[in-house]
Amino acid sequence: MRTRSNSGVRLDYYQRIVHKLILDHQQPVTGLFPASPHNDHAWIRDNLYCILAVWGLSMAFKKIADQDEDRAKTYELEQSCVKLMRGLLMAMMQQKDKVEKFKSTQHPTDSLHAKYSSTTGRTVVKDTEWGHLQIDAISLYLLVLAQMTASGLQIVFSLDEVSFIQNLVFYIESAYCTPDYGIWERGDKTNHGLPELNASSIGMAKAALEAMNELDLFGARGGPSSVIHVLADEAQKCQAVLQSMLPRESNSKELDSGLLSIISYPAFAVDDPNLIALTRDTIVNKLQGKYGCKRFLRDGHKTPREDPNRLYYEPWELRMFENIECEWPLFFCYLILDYCFQGDKTNVTEYMQKLEKVMIRKDGGMPLVPELYSVPGDKAHLEHEDPGSQERIPLGRCPFIWAQSLYILGKLLQEGFLAVGELDPLNRRLCSEKKPDVVVQIVILAENNEIRDKLLEYDLHVQTISDVAPIEVQPARVLSHLYTYLGRNKKLGLSGRKSRDVGILSTSKLYSLNDRIFAFTPQNFDYEEYYMSRDPALLASTFMANVAFLGMSWKQMLGRPTLTLLATQYLLDQGKIPMAMITTMKKLKSGYINGTRVTLGNLGEFLSTSAITNLSFLGSQEDGYPDKLNPEVQSYLEDHLLKSFSNKLNFLSRPSGARNARALRRRMSVRGAIKKTRSINVDSETLGMEGDSTMQGRSLERKPSWLEVDPAYGRSPSPEEAKKRAFTKGTSTTSLGVPAPTIEITKEKAPPKEDVIINKNLPVLRNRTASESQNSVYAEQETDELIAMLRETESLDEQGDILQYLVDTHGLDFNTGMQENGKAVTVKDLLKVLYEKACTQKLWGLVRHTAGMLGKRVEDLAKAVTDLLVRQKQITVGMPPNNEHTITAPLPENELRQLIHQAYGDDESTAMLTQELLVYLAMFIRTEPQLFLEMLRLRVGLIIQVMATELSRTLSCDGEEASEHLLNLSPFEMKNLLHHILSGKEFAINSVGRGNFSIVSNKSNRYGKKSQIVLEGQSLQGTVDDTPAIEPDRQGQWLRRRRLDGALNRVPRDFYPRVWGVLEKCQGLVIQGKLLQPNLTQEMTSGELKFALAVETVLNSIPQPEYRQLVVEALMVLTLVVEYKAVAHLGGMIEVESLVHKANQIFLEDQMRCNGDATLCCAKEGFPAALGGALVCGGAAGVCQHLYDSAPSGSYGTMTYLARAVAALLATTMPVDSPIECTIT
Repeated sequence: MRTRSNSGVRLDYYQRIVHKLILDHQQPVTGLFPASPHNDHAWIRDNLYCILAVWGLSMAFKKIADQDEDRAKTYELEQSCVKLMRGLLMAMMQQKDKVEKFKSTQHPTDSLHAKYSSTTGRTVVKDTEWGHLQIDAISLYLLVLAQMTASGLQIVFSLDEVSFIQNLVFYIESAYCTPDYGIWERGDKTNHGLPELNASSIGMAKAALEAMNELDLFGARGGPSSVIHVLADEAQKCQAVLQSMLPRESNSKELDSGLLSIISYPAFAVDDPNLIALTRDTIVNKLQGKYGCKRFLRDGHKTPREDPNRLYYEPWELRMFENIECEWPLFFCYLILDYCFQGDKTNVTEYMQKLEKVMIRKDGGMPLVPELYSVPGDKAHLEHEDPGSQERIPLGRCPFIWAQSLYILGKLLQEGFLAVGELDPLNRRLCSEKKPDVVVQIVILAENNEIRDKLLEYDLHVQTISDVAPIEVQPARVLSHLYTYLGRNKKLGLSGRKSRDVGILSTSKLYSLNDRIFAFTPQNFDYEEYYMSRDPALLASTFMANVAFLGMSWKQMLGRPTLTLLATQYLLDQGKIPMAMITTMKKLKSGYINGTRVTLGNLGEFLSTSAITNLSFLGSQEDGYPDKLNPEVQSYLEDHLLKSFSNKLNFLSRPSGARNARALRRRMSVRGAIKKTRSINVDSETLGMEGDSTMQGRSLERKPSWLEVDPAYGRSPSPEEAKKRAFTKGTSTTSLGVPAPTIEITKEKAPPKEDVIINKNLPVLRNRTASESQNSVYAEQETDELIAMLRETESLDEQGDILQYLVDTHGLDFNTGMQENGKAVTVKDLLKVLYEKACTQKLWGLVRHTAGMLGKRVEDLAKAVTDLLVRQKQITVGMPPNNEHTITAPLPENELRQLIHQAYGDDESTAMLTQELLVYLAMFIRTEPQLFLEMLRLRVGLIIQVMATELSRTLSCDGEEASEHLLNLSPFEMKNLLHHILSGKEFAINSVGRGNFSIVSNKSNRYGKKSQIVLEGQSLQGTVDDTPAIEPDRQGQWLRRRRLDGALNRVPRDFYPRVWGVLEKCQGLVIQGKLLQPNLTQEMTSGELKFALAVETVLNSIPQPEYRQLVVEALMVLTLVVEYKAVAHLGGMIEVESLVHKANQIFLEDQMRCNGDATLCCAKEGFPAALGGALVCGGAAGVCQHLYDSAPSGSYGTMTYLARAVAALLATTMPVDSPIECTIT
């Protein structure tokens, strides 16, 4: 008997346990573990958790190797790990075609299988017979592979295997937007096989992506070709979605104990300590019991009330599982490891005792962890009434190897045989530690010497592209193309990276390739793409957002981020560098920008401090020349050295020549073709109704204001020109028509006299007749005459109208008969030129319209929509109430465009605006998620209407003008206005010449008192006394507030769970004729997202936002009645709207009593007289405007009236004899 230290003896004991419980079951051929002696299926996830104990034990032996046998034991245990990891790798490599397919489709049936045969490593069930898509299992494999490789194990043997692993990285790359079946293989908890976005899968994927990044799979013996590359942005996207979801697991599971695996060992995927604590506490409070934790609320698995003959549950029966869900000791094991990693010994001991109490001792006294504890069938009703009162019985596998393995790890840590760092050689556990501030390095390069000199005038020293050689600067799309070569492998039939997206984190690194160094400009600055990049102010604000984002998100990377920006000809505004750019660059010199540390310098200086990635995968690896560039890449790079492109189309240059009256008459008849397509509706009395009927009778003639600025001269127009415009205002067929003051008047001297005469003789047309007369005029128009007109006119708006008409009649591909360089010119070519010109002249309304006609799509539209959806915000597009389309799942770019354009019919401008707003909303949700609290659905159509309403309020103009102004706002101002509306800030509007406006926050009282609208050029005419009337101080404030909240679908905190409580106590809630049924509470738990969406859908059937908001307030009053248990039951079905109308009635009675403001409109004898027609005061849905404008609190507040209405309702449902206590505090 050899002498053995105590620790040696103890380890030998653990080795016997591991051998008996785990290694004895490892299949000798494949190295996989079967699920149980009777079931030879091997699950990826369970196998990985099983092997962790073996790996931990091998490292414990390595440390005390005082004899040769110990070294041999270490080796034997390590090789068991390698055998298992390679067994899983071989099983997955047999499905390499699925990996290739899944990269493009992300379809559940194209996914890798979740389980294989443990004897052969082949598949055991068909693609459709199991919920195979479990991103967390593949991610866990990559994570464990990375940790084991880092600890010194050699698992991957060949470069072919390396490229397969690289493709597995692409496989999980889109985890943040791929619904899967998750850790319990069920998807939605009714188990109907509906995949969901699961926080536990996203977290595991994030951990795997971070762990794999720049990892050499051959360990210390490898070279550049065995390194795995991950685009940092993919992990960052998972991170952002995770932050927005936790502690929620998915739409149907408001909480899940499986989240313990991502907030702590093994994933450590969350880096916000508060969020980790919140998630852990919520799980412990809501799911922990005596025997372990429940997996999630209303989990029917193995409960006595589950029907064992079918896999799925009916929605109504989920209620039966409440309080009797099975408890799993497995989660005690996770909590023990969690506290070990925190170094919290008292909690480790406490949970170890809890766990050992429920473990089962069999022969040899070795404690085993059972799978779960269930309530015995005859005790179910008792447990349901008094949770935790009944003894439970162990069911399922015993030992449950997944839990047993984690228990052994916990013991090894607790007894000091392992240090936490050994289980986590990649140091993932440190990700929630505080880090030093990131310094963002910024490089500005000029396209050529001319721009460099212009910047010098402002004391900004920059280099040109040629100065920074040998470093080469390329746009982001070049990097995205280079990344498609990553992971290509002909032998395995794998094609490399499919996604074309490279984010700001990836372009902020430098890249080395043989002896060349590349810098890339960010993706959202690729100029050729889209008009939003033509607005310097927007570019400046996007740039600031990028810097802030880099400051927050640059983690786990060596070196600092370097942001490379290119100043090109494109940015020049009439040959000058825009002020927005200069002020931003000046701020950079200060060293801080919005709280982020920055440093401005040249690329050469930053080489030593930047993050540099080696693009070695571009070598011709498979042809045996790893050091030589792949010939395809070589030619691609030669083609793409930065090219500037110039527009050679010039056929809109007009021939000189007199204009005759005939041409003019013709021109008048095409006027307003674009206006006809508009569909924004502002006027409050028609908001939510279709706009045409109310406008029909109103003649649209409007006296031209002398204050309208003429952009061409920066002064007010002459009377003739004003008349010319007054005409345009008459020819509209929708309820919109006044052009903003951005029309370019042709720049000749005094307009010829015939002009005026023709104008005078034109009748003022009413709506209907306008369209008829125009059609008849068009019918006579010869197309070539129109084209001649097109060449003559210099006004871009007129060119737009003519082209709109040509597109409507002949389509985009119509040949105009012009020739350019021997090619026929189509209408589409002409539109492209017009688009370019409108961009240069910054006529944004025209830019949006032509962009829509050309079918341009906003850069990253699909990405923007995905960013909103994965943060659990649904989106609707189209104008309520008739054609709203809801988007609930990520769609490909082209389908999205079609959907948006269908929703708005012919209205190209609004369709474009919708795309633009979606991009801004996505920007905000990425940088300021707090703006979106308590909002479930973003209704873009309604937001557009509210933006127009706000403009008409602030500019005190009518709806048509307001929507025209809205469409002419520059992209930056549009984003600014949207931000003000989301944050609810008051704002004022200043004009910045050319008819463009700037939006200013009201900070000082001076602004708060009245809206400041100063149109330039007023003072020239000396008509300053015509300034807009000052708004009364506080009037309209609550109405506006309700309108905004209603349009943004904002609700009070915990609103949906509280409505759930109301539904429990009545027989249904009726809103707009739609019923919310009480059985919803049986299908869904109160915190469930699916329930919130059901309530929201009903609320969304109310078209008027302010009315919707009062309905929400009425529901809140009902929730208070329920929470304070004022009554036992609310009686039958409650019509929520009748409460609002009852409150309105009480309000009007009060107003008549005390002679309030409402006596001027609704509070008259014999009210409500105007139920049929519209109300005098323009209140929506027959409720007085003054009630909408009352504050919620106070004795005359809306809550008081609603409470009185509810009391009146209860009085009718309560038995007469019982007195009601009614105190309003």
